[in-house]
Formats: sequence, C-alpha cells, structure tokens
Amino acid sequence: MSGEAETIIELSHVVAGYPGAVILEDVSFEVRRGEIFILLGGSGCGKSTIMKHMIGLNPVLGGRLFLDGQEWSRRTRAALCRKIGVMYQSGALFGSMTLLQNVMLPLEEFTKMRARERAKRAELLLAQVDLADAAGKMPSEISGGMKKRAAIARAMALDPDVIFLDEPSAGLDPITSSALDDLILKLRHDKGMTFVVVTHELPSIFKIADRAAMFDKARRGMIALGDPRDLRDTSSDPFVKAFFNRGPAA
Repeated sequence: MSGEAETIIELSHVVAGYPGAVILEDVSFEVRRGEIFILLGGSGCGKSTIMKHMIGLNPVLGGRLFLDGQEWSRRTRAALCRKIGVMYQSGALFGSMTLLQNVMLPLEEFTKMRARERAKRAELLLAQVDLADAAGKMPSEISGGMKKRAAIARAMALDPDVIFLDEPSAGLDPITSSALDDLILKLRHDKGMTFVVVTHELPSIFKIADRAAMFDKARRGMIALGDPRDLRDTSSDPFVKAFFNRGPAA
C-alpha cells in the first residue's frame, strides 16, 4: 500500500469500552482506502470492542472517530452506517431465507430498486463470491465457508466504502480459511475494497494484511502498529514478539 493513500477511517485518542468499563485508552490510528487492516491481540484485549465503535454500534467513551471525513455521532450515524458493510463471526444469515433473499434484504430495506433489479444485483454479488450456483439454497444446506461467503456478499449489497469482517476464519478448516483469504484479496484487487478484519489467525494475518494494530489487555491500549511481517521480525516488545512467533513472552 502507498503511504499516500487516502484515509478512510481515523481514530483520535479514542477511549474504548462500555459505560463504567474502560477497556482501551488513547487509541489513535488510521485506515487507508483500499487496504486490508487487521485488529489483533489476545483474548479480551478489546479488538472486538474497537470494531463495535468503528461500525457505530457503540459510541466511544472519549476521543473522536471519523469515517470518510465525518465524525460518528448520533446525528451522523444513520448516514455513516450506509457507508459500511459487516460480516459477523457466525455469518448471521437468516435461516428462513435463501442465500439470494439474504443478500437482497439490505436492498429491500434501504433502496428503491424494483424486485427484478434487486434479484439481479444479488445474483451478481453471489457470483463475485463464487456462490452463483447456490443462490436458491438455505443456510442450513451449505457449509460454514459458504455461509461466510454469502455474508460477505450481503455486506457488499449497498456498495459500502468499508467492509468489516469479524473473525472470518473462525470455525473453518485451514483449506477453507485460505480460500476465504484468497476471496478477500481478490475483492480488494478487483474492486478496490477496504477491509477491516478482526482476527488472531497468523496464517491469514500474514497472507492478507497490509497493516495491523495490536492491542494488549494488561496495558489497556494499542501496543503495535504496522506491517505484521515487520512487527514479527523487528519488534522489541516481548508480547508482540511472543504473539507473532507463538511463544511465551519473556
């Protein structure tokens, strides 16, 4: 990624957590348009909490958070939510709907497209995630990897500026996980999409990440930022070294 790429998300001295429970303090970083940015760290470190702030699900406790130059607030939330797509860890597909109907749902709720147009766009999106032949299937009839792909297609329905992926490799075997990584890279290459990914899976991190932010529960903050390969090879922080080399911290 070029250092000159446009900033699409900016966190400035953010305090993350919930009322009465601060998890992370003074978090500042930016996500550049067109990059794959990873949020990582140990269990309970706050990476999922940060993502919830970044998608407007929970307001920050302090600091400022911007998407495409606009600050998240009660006033801007509805408009900014249209600029993002989210794939939750489980896929969160509606079990009573076909894959085509699941992908069409955001179009029905947020656009004035006619039914035929909605179906055509949903078919195109499913084709882009290699599910063209599964449009009529129910979520119970497909594999875990296919559910994740369908959820990504639904996240793309409104042509968002950023897609957030919450633990996309969770529950997948290594081959299926690698194929999902390939899809993420393909979508970034073909469509210039920006991804923010919560994960702790090292093979995926090294394969897809342009940059990563690492958080630490004990220090209640961000402890590393950069290319994960550089962090693995050059960081002097014991926790960062242990994480990337899968060994105990000194």
